[in-house]
Amino acid sequence: MEQSHILIIDSDRSRRATLATVLQFLEYETLSTDDTRDWGVFESDWDRITAVVLGPFKAAAKTETLFNALKKKDQHMPVVAVMDGAEITKAAVGELHRGYIGTVNPPFRYPELRTVLEKVQLYRENRHRGGGSRSLELFRNLGGTSKAVVEVRRLIEQVAGTDTSVLLLGESGTGKEVVARNVHYQSKRRYKPFVPVNCGAIPPDLLESELFGHEKGAFTGAIGSRIGRFEMAVGGTLFLDEIGDMPLAMQVKLLRVLQEQTFERVGGNRSLTVDVRIVAATHSNLEDAIVAGRFRDDLYYRLNVFPIDMPPLRARFEDLPLLVNDLINRLEHEKRGSIRLTPAALDSLCHYHWPGNVRELANLMERLVVLYPYGVVDLDDLPEKYRV
Repeated sequence: MEQSHILIIDSDRSRRATLATVLQFLEYETLSTDDTRDWGVFESDWDRITAVVLGPFKAAAKTETLFNALKKKDQHMPVVAVMDGAEITKAAVGELHRGYIGTVNPPFRYPELRTVLEKVQLYRENRHRGGGSRSLELFRNLGGTSKAVVEVRRLIEQVAGTDTSVLLLGESGTGKEVVARNVHYQSKRRYKPFVPVNCGAIPPDLLESELFGHEKGAFTGAIGSRIGRFEMAVGGTLFLDEIGDMPLAMQVKLLRVLQEQTFERVGGNRSLTVDVRIVAATHSNLEDAIVAGRFRDDLYYRLNVFPIDMPPLRARFEDLPLLVNDLINRLEHEKRGSIRLTPAALDSLCHYHWPGNVRELANLMERLVVLYPYGVVDLDDLPEKYRV
């Protein structure tokens, strides 16, 4: 994880001590207090804090005040709620739960804490990749004013507020994951995890464990239990990228989970219930794959409730100048350098066919920043294939 410190805020000294002991056993450093009135105590440590565990105060309003203070200081800090029915009402839990990344219940147990901490890690990884800390307007690939992009935005707005399954179609590099993240962050699930899985990048014999988790001893090398991506995404969105590459055997198991909202870990016999929104994506023609026997038609119809077609970059050339500016701004924001393109260079890029779509454009901008840091890029400075 980026940092290994966890801040515990709880008025119950004994509960703070117990929780700190369990977290230290899981190899986390802890800081603790019974209030948040003096932020200066933690100011020098704030960049090292991975998450905040907020205990319930007898007055629900006190808990809400502390929660709001935390979010005001750092709106992206993951907050885990300690739930204790004797001290906090269910109504208060329901009101506050929307902003928590997870909850734990005393007496504290290692598996429960490990599950929540894995969600924290995934959340921070998403933020590091740009998934949670920037505004939606800055999401890569979605910039532009072309008719095709405006239509994609309209479809996102229509479906985001529902729990309908979404199937994203389009060539590789067109920004399907960006659309999936937009669907998530414009939905009521935005405070819960967005969990991506590339179904084509995981070996078939490991995909089941990756999705559903496994119990200790389930197979050779399973020295401990592990939660899968479905459990990580509880309450949030599971993004199944390259769903067309999923083996047929796994398609059967996935269909069962989508229909029944339950599954078992590999090597386990206990049914787990999950509330997860599914967004899938593919660059393949799934209808052709069904005819060829590589994809199940029942799974296809289950996923293809609300399709969104991503246009290739060659179909939206008018967006290219805006995309170039967005990518350069991102490089500047990440302190990786900057460049400026002459009109001749930009015009040449507008006439290139872009087989790799926006991903190829992003790679080119990064390459030019390395070659000409804080310089002006003219037509002759572009790699030869981009001089059209």
